[in-house]
Amino acid sequence: MPKYFYFARDKAGIKVSGVEDANTQEEVVNRLQARGLTVVGILTEEQQQISTALNLNISSKIKFRPKHGRVTSSDLTLFCRQLATLLGAGVTILRSLNVISQQVNSRRLYETIKLLEKNMEAGLSFHEAMGKFPKVFPELWVNLAESGEASGNLPIVLSRLASYLEQTEAFRSKIISALIYPAILLLVGTGALFFLTVKIIPTFIELFKGFNIELPLLTKMLFSFSSFVRGYFLIIIGVLIVCFFAFRKYISTRDGRKQFEQFLFKAPVVGEFFRVIAIERFTSEMSTLIESGVPILYSLEIAERSVGSVILSEIVAGVKNDVREGKTLSQPLEKSGFFDPMVVQMVAIGEEIGDLSNMFKRLNNYYQEYINTFLTRFTAMFEPVMLVFMGIVVGIMVIGMFLPIFQLTQIK
Repeated sequence: MPKYFYFARDKAGIKVSGVEDANTQEEVVNRLQARGLTVVGILTEEQQQISTALNLNISSKIKFRPKHGRVTSSDLTLFCRQLATLLGAGVTILRSLNVISQQVNSRRLYETIKLLEKNMEAGLSFHEAMGKFPKVFPELWVNLAESGEASGNLPIVLSRLASYLEQTEAFRSKIISALIYPAILLLVGTGALFFLTVKIIPTFIELFKGFNIELPLLTKMLFSFSSFVRGYFLIIIGVLIVCFFAFRKYISTRDGRKQFEQFLFKAPVVGEFFRVIAIERFTSEMSTLIESGVPILYSLEIAERSVGSVILSEIVAGVKNDVREGKTLSQPLEKSGFFDPMVVQMVAIGEEIGDLSNMFKRLNNYYQEYINTFLTRFTAMFEPVMLVFMGIVVGIMVIGMFLPIFQLTQIK
């Protein structure tokens, strides 16, 4: 019969370890939980040998210099993947944290990992230790870690979380990359118009001062606009800066954020895109949570706080209350009017066959494809639209500048 090496804590938080003969790892977990123990880790004989080798061979005297002070999403994603890999290889969690701490690039994350080690040595579980650092570890992490520890499948749960984070990071990078070119076009176009306004048009103003002719209305308007921009340039910049920070302050409030989201979701062309982004994040989180063994009500509660949209958060709160009262998940989703019929139908099917996690994963894949397609089409459409717009504006400026010259030619 296989041997399993276990690491656990009793109700007082005291470390307990030993060896159990059992057919499966689940059998060991059930035995330990029946004794009132909280399972921290279970290793096979092979995994225990790997763990021992690491403990003997990895020096703690590695010279380590973090490269930066902040904690980026990439730092957290890499930390989660490394931890999942080490735990899956049979390394104890404390040893895994010690190994990872010597490799992270963030000074703050390094200090946090060291504090995690101290808290766990003092008797806290992994998720309890993480919960002490809400500014570093999102609530989603803490809840998934709690689920993994309770089931004895922490390495598997962390591996799923790492996959979720890697997928989210790659998807975010793809969106940013797709929007870089339109942003550059917009920036270059704005810069060109600014140059024409403050440099080229004033040259024509000085040129036409010596001519005793009535300037066309278009030329007068361009001259007035140029004079206004040059005369009040600092004031205009100051007003724009104040408006920017006032807007940021406004949308940092819940009411302000909600009104801004309402505007985005109803905006022509891009409104549907922003709504789909919110649904994509919701389906991604629900898939990860349910697959990791988090109960549906608790999953909705976590999604409510971490979905990133005030409007969707309020909808999820209503869905959670309806589910608590005994309704199926698909019913309040349909009642909200926010989700597409496809979401409602697939969730209903998932409830019927008992496979909600897979249905949410399929929905998430669909919405990611939708977003990718939208970005591809938007980028392809934005370039000609921007070029036509710039051509019209520059054309109006050129016509306005040369109309007086045409008049002079006719007079002569």
